[in-house]
Amino acid sequence: MHIVIIALVVLILALTLVSLIFIVGMRRKVPFVLNAVRRSGRAMKPLTLRRAGAAESPTAVVEHVGRTSGRRYETPVVATKIDNGYAIALPYGPNTDWLKNVLAAGRVTLRHGGAAHELEGPEVVALGLVDARFAAKEQRLHRRFGVRDALVLRTPNT
Repeated sequence: MHIVIIALVVLILALTLVSLIFIVGMRRKVPFVLNAVRRSGRAMKPLTLRRAGAAESPTAVVEHVGRTSGRRYETPVVATKIDNGYAIALPYGPNTDWLKNVLAAGRVTLRHGGAAHELEGPEVVALGLVDARFAAKEQRLHRRFGVRDALVLRTPNT
């Protein structure tokens, strides 16, 4: 029985340490942690994309084209409607390939709420300018993980 208790304590301490490393690493944008999260995200991407963009899904899909390859890509994101388009929080910061593709193209298709939206004029802004438009749960996650930036996409002619 004594060994079981020790094993449980060690397991709890290990999980606490991993959680702490994850939270601090995301807040400080530590490359090791960001890369680990990206790798796990890539592994889960096919599963996420099955429902993303549907009316009942909290996840949207950014459809973009590679700036050098010309290949089509789909990236799951959390988007929210704003007055003149949509905003997407950037938890990994502004140095992601999908974001670079969108900025280079100057336009994108966003599947959100069961519809496809053609958007243009991508601009990286401080999250504080659009954070209030996200759900309370998302706002808490933004604070917890130190998200500082957002991508604003506008509907044409706004």
